[in-house]
Amino acid sequence: MSVTLKDVAALAGVSRSAVSRTFTEGASVSAKTRSKVEKAAAELGYSPNALASSLTTGRTKLIGLISNNFHNPIFLEVFDQFTRALQERGLRPLIVNLTDETEPANSVRMLRQYSVDAAIVASSTLPPSFAKAFHDAGVPVVHTFGRSATSPEVHVVGIDNVECGRMAARELQARGYRRVGYLGGPKDATSAMDRYQGFMEEAEKHSDLEVTYSFAGAYSFEAGRAEMLDLLKGQPAESYFCGDDILSVGALSALSDHGLKPGKDIGIIGLNDMEMSRWESVNLTTIHQPIKQIITSSVDLVEEMLKDPERYPEARIFPCRVVERGTLRPRA
Repeated sequence: MSVTLKDVAALAGVSRSAVSRTFTEGASVSAKTRSKVEKAAAELGYSPNALASSLTTGRTKLIGLISNNFHNPIFLEVFDQFTRALQERGLRPLIVNLTDETEPANSVRMLRQYSVDAAIVASSTLPPSFAKAFHDAGVPVVHTFGRSATSPEVHVVGIDNVECGRMAARELQARGYRRVGYLGGPKDATSAMDRYQGFMEEAEKHSDLEVTYSFAGAYSFEAGRAEMLDLLKGQPAESYFCGDDILSVGALSALSDHGLKPGKDIGIIGLNDMEMSRWESVNLTTIHQPIKQIITSSVDLVEEMLKDPERYPEARIFPCRVVERGTLRPRA
């Protein structure tokens, strides 16, 4: 039989309300009573019922962790870090897959059924309207990997994707490439279009560069591979900025099929610096996105919003850097 709060109270020689206060964050209880209750609970193997506690406090400590790009391996890293960071702070992640969802109101309705205390939209491809819908419904929300803005309507934590595009174009130009290409994610993703914008803006500053661009159907290995195979049917560029590491890995697979060596025959630079990009068989030169810092900052904001739901929205934008590996020629 399961141990109840009543059993703990009897063994500790205190009231049931004293036991309840001991396990309620912020409740008033003397050190002597707390010690008695904790000793009795340990002896009986008692743990407070989280659902019952939520009825008393009005807080479930459930945080909706929302994304739509589960086929991209980077999100295995993202969810691993997010779930551990939330759990370490006594919060409980509720993972929601919105891969086929197009209506923000449906997502809000779903999470309200679970009485989440807040939501984290962890996606660079879901439109800003999803995070805004949670905000408008009164659910504290952070848009992680969202589009940077000087006056955001919701809290945003991520990178400047336009600047990343510029960074990639500068890197290719500095390595002596003259025919450069952008291979982006889906056109309906703000991240893909922002990276394209930055790449084109920087490339246009260099009159010696010939620039091409194309977009894959998704941020996936298959889409990156298919797009590069298509490009290789014509006159490919000397180097490509692939707007995500997983697109780069797909592109590298296509080059391998044609007997082309990355860095020697065609250069590739990615974005994210996911674990796979460090594998010896991939060895991808890429732009590092500081995912750990972004996730820590996102969880910080969640905690701050739970204390102050009226907190004014802010954008926390982190700098990126190029990680040198083996898929570009050396700098000139």
